[in-house]
Amino acid sequence: MGLTNNDIFKKLRVAHKLRDDDIVKICTLVDFKVTKSELGAFFRNENHPKYMECGDQILRNFLNGLIIHLRGPMPEKKKDPAKDKNTN
Repeated sequence: MGLTNNDIFKKLRVAHKLRDDDIVKICTLVDFKVTKSELGAFFRNENHPKYMECGDQILRNFLNGLIIHLRGPMPEKKKDPAKDKNTN
C-alpha cells in the first residue's frame, strides 16, 4: 500500500517542524481556512473515532501555501514594452 494524504501531511509537518498554528497560517496564504481541530483529526491514528481522511483539496492548498511560505510570493510578470507598441 502507498502513502495516504494523511501520511504525506504528517511527514511534511514533521520534516518542516510545523505546529498547528504554523499550518493554519500557511493555509491562509492561499486563502484556505482550516481549523486546529480539523488538523488534529488529520493527524490522529486511523483507528481513532475522530480520525478524518485528508482530501486532495486540503493537501493541495497546504502544499501551495508551503511553497509561498518557503519561497515567498511569485514576483509579478513585467510587461514587454515592445509588445505594447505593436498593438497600436
